[in-house]
Parts: sequence; structure tokens; C-alpha cells
Amino acid sequence: MTKTQPVRLDRYVMKGMRLASIAAAAVAPALVFAAPAHADPDTDFANELHTYGIYGPKDYNAWIGKITCKRLGNGHDQGAEQSAKFVFTQLPKDSTTEQAWQFLGASLRTYCPEQLPILDAAAHQ
Repeated sequence: MTKTQPVRLDRYVMKGMRLASIAAAAVAPALVFAAPAHADPDTDFANELHTYGIYGPKDYNAWIGKITCKRLGNGHDQGAEQSAKFVFTQLPKDSTTEQAWQFLGASLRTYCPEQLPILDAAAHQ
């Protein structure tokens, strides 16, 4: 009877090792293909602005984006139109109205996503 116990013990060890290797194989692709975490939303914001042809100092643009959110949050701007006008006055002189709206959308997505419904409201007017 003592000869069968080591066999059972070996069987449990092998089963545990097999389960561990299956778990490792399942987790490895998730680790390899996971998107890198961005700890700096200001950089992500600047990168998005660049896709719209909006350039300038990263810190300044981030500041305008955050101020835009603050103005909406405290009721200074009553809607997307007023926010877009504010943004437009902060952008370089050769900026377009479209870029002001793109900047506004990027600001809301990055810094205050709870304010995104104002864009939908503006689109339905």
C-alpha cells in the first residue's frame, strides 16, 4: 500500500504542474499584447491635438483643456457653443472653427468625460 501512495502523490504534483503551465500559457498573451499604460494624460491630449493639426506647447494646451472643463463645470459656459468660442480665442490666429470644436471634444474626452453630453446636445440643435 505504501507503493501506491507515491504514485498518487506524483499524479497530484503532475496535475498541479500541468494546471500551472496552462494558466501561465493563458495569461502570457494578455501580458504580451496589453496596451502600455499612459500615465500622462497631457501627452495623450497633445498627441490627439496633433492629429487635428493643432500644435503648441503641451502644457499650455493641457491648461486650456482643463480650464474649458472648469468653465463648464462651474457654469461659466452654458454649453458647447460658448466653450468652443472660448477655445477658439485661445488657439493660434490661423486656427479654424473646426479645430476649436475638435479641441473641445478632445478636452472633454481627456479631462472631463462627464461633460461629453454637451457635444451631443449641440449636435442635435
